[in-house]
Amino acid sequence: MKVYLDNAATTPIDEKVIEAMLPVLKEQFGNPSSIHGYGRQARAIIEKARKQVAGFLNVSPSEIFFTSGGTEADNMAIRCAVNDLGIKHAITSKIEHHAVLHTLEALEKAGSIKLSFVKLTPDGHVDLDSLEELLKNNERSLVSLMHANNEIGNLIDLVKVGELCRKYNAIFHSDTVQTMAHYTFDLQKIPVDFITCSAHKFHGPKGIGFLYVNSNVRIKPLIYGGAQERNMRGGTENIYGIAGLTKAMEIALAHVNEHHNHIQGLKNYMIEQLEKNIPGVEFNGDAKGNSLYTVLNVAFPKTDIGEMLLFNLDIDGIAASGGSACSSGSQQGSHVLTEVQRDKERPSVRFSFSKYNTKEEIDYVVGKLKGLLVK
Repeated sequence: MKVYLDNAATTPIDEKVIEAMLPVLKEQFGNPSSIHGYGRQARAIIEKARKQVAGFLNVSPSEIFFTSGGTEADNMAIRCAVNDLGIKHAITSKIEHHAVLHTLEALEKAGSIKLSFVKLTPDGHVDLDSLEELLKNNERSLVSLMHANNEIGNLIDLVKVGELCRKYNAIFHSDTVQTMAHYTFDLQKIPVDFITCSAHKFHGPKGIGFLYVNSNVRIKPLIYGGAQERNMRGGTENIYGIAGLTKAMEIALAHVNEHHNHIQGLKNYMIEQLEKNIPGVEFNGDAKGNSLYTVLNVAFPKTDIGEMLLFNLDIDGIAASGGSACSSGSQQGSHVLTEVQRDKERPSVRFSFSKYNTKEEIDYVVGKLKGLLVK
């Protein structure tokens, strides 16, 4: 049996998304910047997609900029905020994705900003009192906090954080890569300046995403080139990627409650079965509370095969992750678990679910884990 439980790293592309992309791949080869018919047809696909994405978020199409994915979108938001909005101080947490952390650290090292870290609660949530203290005691800040942590799943309250940022005239950027199209976003009701998206996290293609930029914020391009994306992002647009992103988002949001209930049920069932079958199992973060329904990070009891656990699961056809996929292949442990895990000697595995997973798969995985860990 093969079981894919690494959907926070990437998701399998939906067949309907492939169907939507194929005609664009085959027939719409024109450069969208060309003024002839081929170019105009390609341009029409992009602008229709932009309008659809904007509609999903209840924003203006002029606030959506297509990018190569979440990493570029995060970099664009952060670097442009510092370069163009007079930001000299930034606030983040030590458990952000490296697209945010490394960008902010590089800006601090270059002398562009002073960087502060918000305190975390014992279960890995952002401490809002600590955030307010930092906002109150520093010059105008950029706040960059992810909506859901990609390794442990903890969620922040976007409205509460946004309201705090407005109170202190701060710029608010949230990496929403793990939550986009898994939740509905009405950005007329969420006080946020930048949010990010990567299509491959919700059964779309890789290499395409977008950045939402609130119309009250005026920034210059991060990538210079042609006049694409209304002079905000140089480079010929990824037309078939944009078509795929839009179709994937349409499908996800049309079934968002159904998928949420199904996947949350799988997560709850796995927690139940692990507690029943593996004595001493624990969960990193706030797995049973305010947590992303697609992610479960499990701390297993200390074992001689700890370092080989993922390898053994892989032999049994089970794909999971030891942390963030963006750290795969690095010798360093997870920076997130370093901050939040109580017992560092426990081997941890992130299981992340999608609409395609089943209870039978969970039973298979728990059975294999029991065989490996319970003597």
